[in-house]
Amino acid sequence: MKVINYEQIDSTPVQLEGAVGCRIRCLIGREDAAPNFAMRQFEVAPSGHTPKHSHAHEHEVFVLEGSGVVLEGEREHPLRPGTVVFVPPHESHQFRNTGPGPLKFLCLVPHR
Repeated sequence: MKVINYEQIDSTPVQLEGAVGCRIRCLIGREDAAPNFAMRQFEVAPSGHTPKHSHAHEHEVFVLEGSGVVLEGEREHPLRPGTVVFVPPHESHQFRNTGPGPLKFLCLVPHR
């Protein structure tokens, strides 16, 4: 079992091309003997965004703090604390911070 405050886990810049002002914490993953899923926490700075991309795995997202939009292709959906997002495999998406403070969300993905 792993029990830890998330702030004790290092936050690192997202290194993907197209990411602006994004940091990630890998909260739970393979190194914790989690056999199926990874839990990650993202923080997107004001005016920042994740890369616009798609991939073969799904995302489950829960917004913790801040405001923004998630792009589904070119369609924007508003984000605020408590918003839940399911991104199916192969769907183009991007998370953008449109607010004055950080946009923080949890993202669960299956191990690839």
